[in-house]
Amino acid sequence: MNQKILKLENLLRFRTLCRQLHGLGQRRPLAQWRHLFSSVYPVWTAQLCVRPWQTDVLIGAALSQYRLLVTKKEERLRKSQLSSTKSKKEVEVWIGITIEELARAMDKDIDYIYEALMNTAIDIDSLEANSHLDEVWIKEVIKKAGMKIKWSKLKQDKVRENKDAVRRPQADAALLTPRSPVVTIMGHVDHGKTTLLDKLRKTQVAAMEAGGITQHIGAFLVSLPSGEKITFLDTPGHAAFSAMRARGAQVTDIIILVVAADDGVMKQTVESIQHAKDAQVPIVLAINKCDKAEADPEKVKKELLAYDVVCEDYGGDVQAVHVSALTGDNLMALAEATIALAEMLELKADPTGPVEGTVIESFTDKGRGPVTTAIIQRGTLRKGSILVAGKSWAKVRLMFDENGKTVNEASPSLPVGITGWRDLPSAGDEILEVESEPRAREVVDWRKYEQEQEKNIEDLKMIEEKRKEHQEAHRKAREKYGTLNWKERSFMKYQEKKEQKPLKSKEKTERDSNVLPIIIKGDVDGSVEAILNIMDTYDASHECELELVHFGVGDISENDVNLAETFRGVIFGFNVNAGNVIQQSAAKKRVKIKLHKIIYRLVEDLQEELSSRLPCTVEEHPIGSLTSLKHHKDDVSVIKTGMDCGLSLDEEKIEFKVGDEIVCYEEKEVLAKTSWDPGF
Repeated sequence: MNQKILKLENLLRFRTLCRQLHGLGQRRPLAQWRHLFSSVYPVWTAQLCVRPWQTDVLIGAALSQYRLLVTKKEERLRKSQLSSTKSKKEVEVWIGITIEELARAMDKDIDYIYEALMNTAIDIDSLEANSHLDEVWIKEVIKKAGMKIKWSKLKQDKVRENKDAVRRPQADAALLTPRSPVVTIMGHVDHGKTTLLDKLRKTQVAAMEAGGITQHIGAFLVSLPSGEKITFLDTPGHAAFSAMRARGAQVTDIIILVVAADDGVMKQTVESIQHAKDAQVPIVLAINKCDKAEADPEKVKKELLAYDVVCEDYGGDVQAVHVSALTGDNLMALAEATIALAEMLELKADPTGPVEGTVIESFTDKGRGPVTTAIIQRGTLRKGSILVAGKSWAKVRLMFDENGKTVNEASPSLPVGITGWRDLPSAGDEILEVESEPRAREVVDWRKYEQEQEKNIEDLKMIEEKRKEHQEAHRKAREKYGTLNWKERSFMKYQEKKEQKPLKSKEKTERDSNVLPIIIKGDVDGSVEAILNIMDTYDASHECELELVHFGVGDISENDVNLAETFRGVIFGFNVNAGNVIQQSAAKKRVKIKLHKIIYRLVEDLQEELSSRLPCTVEEHPIGSLTSLKHHKDDVSVIKTGMDCGLSLDEEKIEFKVGDEIVCYEEKEVLAKTSWDPGF
């Protein structure tokens, strides 16, 4: 603007000077001046007419008016630019936004979004209100609407304050009191751990358990003649329950490792040692079955050296006790060794304040509802306490011990059954006491919200990956159809769709036969977890796909049967029941229900079901028979080695070459067997 004013100033000075000289020479009237300036600069036209000789005044007035006009023009231009910018509505969107959410953010109806996406590469017919849009289509819609886009990493919810419950700070040493040790018995299957525990607590648990194998974690309190008490966690020794054994090691103080003197170190023995090391829990070695003639305790001790388990006899710090769970020999010595180690550990806990503990097991009881077995680790649990565990909460309605006897309170290290849960928590969940029911609901709501946010993040990652795949496919499609006109492009797409013929009924049957949908129901949370862990080892999807439709705790229900009918699946139940009405409904709907009480029997049944879905294999079995056999012209039944002969075969179109070997065989179809090996 300054350069323009400078040019105008020079021009006006020169023009005024010329006019002055001309006016002085010829005395022409000033009407021309008035005519020249009146239309453009009316403010100072009068001044020019009155005093044409005041050049500086005229120039100053002209410059002032010009500056005013230029300034107003620039302001109008700037305001118009600002108004055009402000007129664009800013729309906040995120990757994976749905059509409905985008319409709401733009303050439009859903039909507007569909119209904006017409005449684009996206298939309008496949879109629903809850369909997620890729980035390219989000930009396209907002661009057509004349709006401004604002990206957000996530669907923006109101920032919520963390309302979670946490453990208290470490207690003052003055508040700590001695507590009983929590002991876990671990070992290989059939090495006698359940029999050993049965002898200690004087009950017949082993006789009640099918197959002699412990099925899930139980917690029991054992009182010794000396007055000391020990809390035992009876974790299963079977390979299927490695995760449950690991969970038991997290809340235990001492591990009793049971090894059979006649069998030695086995696979689950090594796993138990690793769990103890990971949890940094000391070991007491119980060498069982020492009453057998073939028992060799020294061999066991030597084998354990390879796993850094060094007994006191070999200069280590691991106590080794030779026992017989069957006869009860030396069991008191094992208990005393455990108590001695507990005294060295100086186990203490704070029995005051809000309760802290761990869920050992959870299940649903018909009369009591959701029930948990828990170990209290801090505080004292009483009836009416408000507890939170995982995404469930409870107002303690009833507490009972391992024998079903009602107890009024539970102090640290004591196992206790708890009823009053609104939902069933998972085994391994941390138990915390809170001050009120509203506070419990607040904690559970926060944890569910946090889980939802984590799921949203995972979903966004998947959406982003799918978006990239879609963009790459779209790019390749554009390259493929790029040089074609719309008629050629439409014809080519029609031909491609025509080639994609629907599956025939036979092909559909073959495809369905290569998929086994299953439903898992168990008596307790830990049993279901163990079965799912076994399924995680499935590695034969190339033969038959194993599809988990549903899993849960409790007896077989009508909903399970309906799901199995819908997916053409099989229901596997472990330690659960299926009533007569349910079984009749399943038979009517042709749904298989397979109930088991031993874990490895269930797995074997699952393997057989998988094998039944595989196509039969054809095996060739040599049979050696002919239609005729001749020596020269005579029919014979036997030809000795070295003699020539003539053969007649059923097959007419066959050619022989010198040196060919003739074998007669028959083909037999043999049932295939799945290659999946769960490890036991």
